[in-house]
Amino acid sequence: MTADFSVDGVNVKTRGRRVARDQWLNAAIVLVTAILFAVAWPTLHLTHQVSPPLQPIVAALAAFPFLLIRVNPALAWAVSAVSALVIPRVFALQGGYDYPWQVVHILVLLVLLAAVSMRAALPVVIVVWISTVALFLADSPGGDGLGWAVGLTAIVGFGLLVHWLVLSRRQLARQEELSELERTRRTVLEEKARIARDLHDVVAHNMSLVVVQAQSAPYRIAGMSDETRAEFESIGAAGRAALNEVRGLLGVLRSDGQTAEHEPQPGAHQIGELLESSRRAGIPVVWNVEGEPSRLSESVGLVMYRILQESLANAARHAPGAEVLVDISYSNPATLSVVNGSSPGAAAIPIVESSGGHGIIGMRERALAVGGVLVAGPRESGGFEVSATFVPSPNLPSISA
Repeated sequence: MTADFSVDGVNVKTRGRRVARDQWLNAAIVLVTAILFAVAWPTLHLTHQVSPPLQPIVAALAAFPFLLIRVNPALAWAVSAVSALVIPRVFALQGGYDYPWQVVHILVLLVLLAAVSMRAALPVVIVVWISTVALFLADSPGGDGLGWAVGLTAIVGFGLLVHWLVLSRRQLARQEELSELERTRRTVLEEKARIARDLHDVVAHNMSLVVVQAQSAPYRIAGMSDETRAEFESIGAAGRAALNEVRGLLGVLRSDGQTAEHEPQPGAHQIGELLESSRRAGIPVVWNVEGEPSRLSESVGLVMYRILQESLANAARHAPGAEVLVDISYSNPATLSVVNGSSPGAAAIPIVESSGGHGIIGMRERALAVGGVLVAGPRESGGFEVSATFVPSPNLPSISA
């Protein structure tokens, strides 16, 4: 079984076949030109009175324009037509030969006329057609000019039909490709809409219930202390914030994918709010922040926010009640450290990547995406530590000056 590889969207095997075909066509053009020249040179003395030293030059003018039929057929026709205009006026014809050009010259001129008709723009084709008809009307012997005019017009008409047929097929292929892309895009949008519906049913609905219960608890439960009331208020605030983020993600999933980059995203400036809300939620978090958040790029600020958010959630889940120390530096390089101790009165649930979770893996991938390095693992003295360093790179989003 063979595999097809693509480079810049072009299949390597297809490109190889195309190159091989072009090489064969170029070789065929060179071979035909050599044959035409081999015929034109030895027979030139039968049609025109040309001195032997000039015979290869005149024969080359008749045959060599064929070499340019693929590169620039209009230029090749111009060289051939000018030669056809000059040769009969410079060199006299041999007795018994009436036409002003060799047969090779006529064949090359007709083939170039057809090539121009099939490949050049319509104004160029019209100029070439009129000029060629005028040349044959002026120099053809007897009444042959009118017949040549009809024949040349037929050649041009056939070339234009081929040209328009090729253009229509290319446009049809382009439309089919666009249709296929549109079908693929619709399939992706339908899948995103399905995911959005599932998220709404499974996550957003239940989170809304949590927020409503937390907000209504002080009115439903009598004799609630101020501390308990504040705890429920904190739960409601955290639930509303999380629900807003979920709704934002649902909006992106339901959109057509054109405005996702304009959706508001948290960053380094919201880290203070995250720490305060975590403390209000009952997490004993202590933090130390150095530097200004404005020194970070948006991408690094978003990653730092998400890593801190995940680390605080892990600490609350696996070591409830344990003190969490957060150390943030916005210098160059930027660093983030989240350390939590063991849960008081109970053994902390170990945080390991093999447990089926993807939190640490996701944090590491986020850090790597912006040129950072993340290390996470249990501490010898107990607890858990997450440490991330963001080193600027010329090829990745970096900390601005």
